[in-house]
Amino acid sequence: MLDWLNIIQIFIIGIAVYAFYIGFIKNTSSEKLVRGLFGLGVLWGISFILPWIHLNLLGRFLHWLALFLSVALIVIFQPELRKLLALMGNIKGWKNIIFAFKQDAKKSSDSQQVIEEIIKAISYMSEKHTGALIVFPEDIDDGVIERYGTKIDANITSELLLTIFFNKTPLHDGAVIISNNRIAFAGAILPLSQNQLQWKYGTRHRAAIGMSEVSKSIVLVVSEETGDISFAEKGTIKKFDDLKKIRNKLEKILVK
Repeated sequence: MLDWLNIIQIFIIGIAVYAFYIGFIKNTSSEKLVRGLFGLGVLWGISFILPWIHLNLLGRFLHWLALFLSVALIVIFQPELRKLLALMGNIKGWKNIIFAFKQDAKKSSDSQQVIEEIIKAISYMSEKHTGALIVFPEDIDDGVIERYGTKIDANITSELLLTIFFNKTPLHDGAVIISNNRIAFAGAILPLSQNQLQWKYGTRHRAAIGMSEVSKSIVLVVSEETGDISFAEKGTIKKFDDLKKIRNKLEKILVK
């Protein structure tokens, strides 16, 4: 039976694990490894619980499956394990743990500023019928983007976005890739959707839908023909007419 002392200890352990995740794991290539370990831990837990309710055969099957996956995980994620161990020896990472919650608050504030800059830019582009394609990838190293284009690595401002998508610049036809609240790349080429789409969707929309079909990325599109603002996600595209709804959508994407 849980008493207050046990509850407090569980709470402290939860905070420590979360701080470790923020300081060492989040937004790194090891994040997928940690998700896999979490899923494996759940599988191990279920395999031990099932015999208690007399599901011995199913419990034994899950036990051997978890054992096999444990070995496979070490082989598959060997590079990520090395990176994780290297990160744990990084002094900067320990500093990130100490200031984890402060960093989260700052990141939320930064995200709000980024959202305002994006809205300012796309509102102007919508009014002037300037085409734009902005990708919010879950993982910039997922191998889905065919060609990153030109590396930018700059703070997000409405002026910079408008400059990139101005139709006289070399980068305006490609996509802007946003990662960690920064413009990572511009002029990136995205995979086109191979599905049958409505005639009203041009190359820019096909690229947005295609990117969302083969990855967990969310893609913002401003139509050059109509000025419509849309979001492509999970292989579908939806037009947003209201700036308030656009802001809410961007908050869901960027404020995590």
